[in-house]
Amino acid sequence: MSFFQDKVVVITGGSDGIGKALIESLIPLGAKVATCGRSHDKIYTLQMEYSRVGLHAVACDVSDEEECRRFIESTVDTFGGIDILINNAGISMRALFTDCDTKVTRKVMEINFLGAVYCTKYALPSILQNKGVIVGVSSTAGYRGLPGRSAYSASKFALQGWLESLRTEMLHSGVHVMWVCPGFTASNIRFAALDSHGDARGETVLNESSLMSAEDCARHILRAIQRRKRTLVLTFLGKVTVLINKMAPSLADRLTYKHYYNKKGEFVK
Repeated sequence: MSFFQDKVVVITGGSDGIGKALIESLIPLGAKVATCGRSHDKIYTLQMEYSRVGLHAVACDVSDEEECRRFIESTVDTFGGIDILINNAGISMRALFTDCDTKVTRKVMEINFLGAVYCTKYALPSILQNKGVIVGVSSTAGYRGLPGRSAYSASKFALQGWLESLRTEMLHSGVHVMWVCPGFTASNIRFAALDSHGDARGETVLNESSLMSAEDCARHILRAIQRRKRTLVLTFLGKVTVLINKMAPSLADRLTYKHYYNKKGEFVK
């Protein structure tokens, strides 16, 4: 029998990318899945696609605490409890801090950090009762601040620090707390990334076809949950980035600058 058989798994940001890939992987394993997303149209399409297996899909903006509370409570009402919460909803940005409106920083923090806080707060009583799992989908930007992604990096540092505190608080409760750093993964996140004014950029600076697929990322995450790993850093580049930043931070500064700026000192990525 699958580890996930009959487990209630909540995935925020499930309408595309890693979140949708997690849903597609979990349903064949017998999990009872609840998800949310900001797009009413995408959530409706997802609900129709999996109507026969009882997917609980709700339109929800995770930056709104009340919407998070209603989503979590409706999930408990539907399935009777929650075993696993995967805080996956997130947004990125690409703009130098000197050019960036402060509303961009606020929006990124509200979605990437506070969204996880809100959902976890309301799901925690059920997760404690079931000795379940809390997962935060972070980034290598949570270990190494990246130029042009100051708000994104800040949100992921905050997420990891908060999860580490929560893990310690939950140490003898039976609850497993883990964060995941996918590295560069093919998804919509770069197209939806905010520019300096808070508008979606609608483009990517990477060759998406060369990146890890969302499906591969989802498989790694589910395997790590089953093995109760503390952290999961994916891709060779992700692992090297974390290692160099820890062992030789000054070198990491220079390498990061070289990656994101051209020889004229112009920010290009």
